[in-house]
Amino acid sequence: MTFREINAKMVEATVVPGRRLFSQRGAMLAYRGEVSFTPNLAGGRGGVMSMIGRRLADEDTPLMTVEGSGTVLFGHGGHHVQVIHLAGDTLFVEADRLLAFEGTLQQGTMFLGSQGGVMGMVRGQVSGQGLFTTTLEGHGAVAVMAHGGVLEIPITPQRPVHVDPQAYVAHHGDVRNRLSTALGWRDMVGRGSGEAFQLELSGNGVVYVQASEEKL
Repeated sequence: MTFREINAKMVEATVVPGRRLFSQRGAMLAYRGEVSFTPNLAGGRGGVMSMIGRRLADEDTPLMTVEGSGTVLFGHGGHHVQVIHLAGDTLFVEADRLLAFEGTLQQGTMFLGSQGGVMGMVRGQVSGQGLFTTTLEGHGAVAVMAHGGVLEIPITPQRPVHVDPQAYVAHHGDVRNRLSTALGWRDMVGRGSGEAFQLELSGNGVVYVQASEEKL
């Protein structure tokens, strides 16, 4: 297993020859062994094209390539860390929430408007996530960050999940999402509780929700 949770806010990664890791810049806390850290300008295994959309929107998060032989402790900003294991599916997550991930995963960028058309773009603006989101696809592990800890909620066809867009961290599986309005027009224009919009996720998969409505 590449990532081992040391405590709620740190993970230890095992680095072996021939297998790269990618981490957010500034996330390395300590390391043992012969490990190198170099700036990554190509956006991980997805290559340069995978990051063009995000760079145009100024929504890129710089990465480091981690190689060699040893162990590395990762953490950032005192945020809680959650390790997610992918088995051939795709994780949708904001780039600034990525602490570290295995180089076996294919990284890409998805325009939010492609999931729900105009409402997909509205979701990005309401949640503060912008117009693009990061995708990681394949087999491997990802360490993501959140405020106040993360709850993993299963999604089934019989039991869709409604999430406050500000509390949303990531999701994976065969999941459809759309932004819905839970309250009336008076609430939408700012006279209500501030939770007029909900992110509805349906299908089969998992959504990760943080215990806070604060962005990183």
